[in-house]
Amino acid sequence: MKNLTTVLFDLDGTLLPINMQDFERVYFSLLTEAFKDIASPKEFMTQIGGAITTMVKNTEPRTNEEVFMTTLKNTVQDKFPLYEETFAHFYNHGFDGLRRAVQDTPAMRKATEILKTKGYDLVIATNPLFPRLAIEKRITWAGVKRSHFSYVTSFEENHYCKPNLEYYSEILETLGKSPEECLMVGNDALEDLAAGKLGLKTYLITDHLLNRHQVPIEADHVGSYDDFLQFAQTLPSLN
Repeated sequence: MKNLTTVLFDLDGTLLPINMQDFERVYFSLLTEAFKDIASPKEFMTQIGGAITTMVKNTEPRTNEEVFMTTLKNTVQDKFPLYEETFAHFYNHGFDGLRRAVQDTPAMRKATEILKTKGYDLVIATNPLFPRLAIEKRITWAGVKRSHFSYVTSFEENHYCKPNLEYYSEILETLGKSPEECLMVGNDALEDLAAGKLGLKTYLITDHLLNRHQVPIEADHVGSYDDFLQFAQTLPSLN
């Protein structure tokens, strides 16, 4: 691929082998359990669902953390300090229960090793809906070397969510890269392939393919974990 210097990877379902239905089921089960003494599951899911929706739709230059927390604070009002405390405890402790839903697939780990050895700049471009701690834990579960990635998107730093094109523009600006230099690798037909609209090349991973909105598949490459490993092996060295 001419001009390619940088590979952006989605995390859940891409670098981290996990069925997203299992991920969401276990995650929200653990989270509602953590908040059971504060709000009923139904009430809590309404509260957090509203904050997540506002964050995903945000187009203003405010961090995702700021948008989420401000929306939640306006909803729960005086209980907000308790919510903050419970979230912090959950991500430090309860979130680890999600690891049981993770599968072991070595192909993507091998692919990142190969690409790093060949001199490519590697980035984790996960949808920044989670605090940095939760993202770092999932990187560890994926078994990839954190030091191989020059940049990781996060709830605290980033201002937009997938599939907003501003999400990808912000990454490019931060990295100082042009779209033509970059390949986005992910398993979500809407969220990850949106990068193609800015001119990034795209690779759709099919093992845990998500296409909730049944959008047309418009990717430069489509393949399994093993296919991507072979693809990485064929790319030229930049060294």
